Amino acid sequence: MKNEDLVGKYSIIGSNQDETENSYKGELTLSLDDNNRIIAKWLINKSQQQFGTGFFKNNILVINFHYQGDENTIYKGTVVYKCLTKDILEGFWSEEFGNPKFLGMENCFRVKNSKTILN
Repeated sequence: MKNEDLVGKYSIIGSNQDETENSYKGELTLSLDDNNRIIAKWLINKSQQQFGTGFFKNNILVINFHYQGDENTIYKGTVVYKCLTKDILEGFWSEEFGNPKFLGMENCFRVKNSKTILN
């Protein structure tokens, strides 16, 4: 697989970096910049935008991300996806202010039509 194979939209299902069983849904859009680096944009639960840049090698995608929280604090973290196929990504993530005893989890499925799992 190459960087170009990952470009597109994905529906996501994830869980936060804590001890709760709470999950979230959303959408991940992957594109490339002029240097062939991965550009990521998430929309979580129809309201929270997150942004990141990353790199891809040996079917592993690593993205450093950031977002602005409700109290205008900027949160930063890293997500690592194992690219099972060009359509399915299996990942885990951590952010600087998250509970260090846990990892967030996120699975991504390529959107091949206009339907998503945002509801």
